[in-house]
Amino acid sequence: MSCIETIQAYALRSVGLGERLLPRSDFTLCEQFTLIGSGMIWNVYFGIMALGIGFFLAIAIALAKGQSNPWLRLPAEWFIFLFRGSPLFIQFFFAYFLFLSLKGVYPVFSPFTAAWLGALIVLFLNTAAYSAQIFYGALQSIPKGEVEAADAYGLSGWLRFRRVIFPTMLRLAWPAYTNEAIFLFHATTLVYFSGFPAWQQRGDALYYASYFADKTFNPFVPYPILAMYFIMLTLVIIAGFGLINGRLNRHLPANSHQKLRVRPNLIR
Repeated sequence: MSCIETIQAYALRSVGLGERLLPRSDFTLCEQFTLIGSGMIWNVYFGIMALGIGFFLAIAIALAKGQSNPWLRLPAEWFIFLFRGSPLFIQFFFAYFLFLSLKGVYPVFSPFTAAWLGALIVLFLNTAAYSAQIFYGALQSIPKGEVEAADAYGLSGWLRFRRVIFPTMLRLAWPAYTNEAIFLFHATTLVYFSGFPAWQQRGDALYYASYFADKTFNPFVPYPILAMYFIMLTLVIIAGFGLINGRLNRHLPANSHQKLRVRPNLIR
């Protein structure tokens, strides 16, 4: 099978399109690049969905934590503490057995025991907690002069939040939030170990990398390929978030723009 034929057969295997059977022997570099790249579709899916939904929940939690009302503040504080205080790997296992127990009583929870939904919920809640703390710190760092200036102009309530507080919060939080986004995409590899079954045995990038490592007894080919894909994904994230960062700081002088500093978390 030529490399073009391999790409046609396996490029979309992880989503159920193309060849169903995996190659059994005489693995080529093209097969490894193609199948591991196919599995990256799921990693990108987990990252984009969790980050997109978690962004809005994180803002709501950050705002709740900044309130004086204990009925709003305390649940937000405990939510952040719970998901930041426990390892993501353990959260996957607890969620899986919780959904499995609920499935036995309520069949409607059956989809939650699959990776595409159950693992996504865990990632969504986890990144929401970390991001909420980032946004809360940014809220606390907003210069009082900006808020006082908004009051002087007669801005109050929702209008003050939308035009002054929210943009400033995003501008201050964005470099740290970029690091959280990078870590989230890297953390999607933990889904493979989480207990959540892959959809029709079509897993993520680590699933295919582990398959080739087990079959060839040589991890020094598939795992560097996997790392290369994540490095490329990280560069895309940095570029995309950098454009947004420039947009958020477009009103500032060029020499005072806050630069993005990527500081990946090695251990959660």
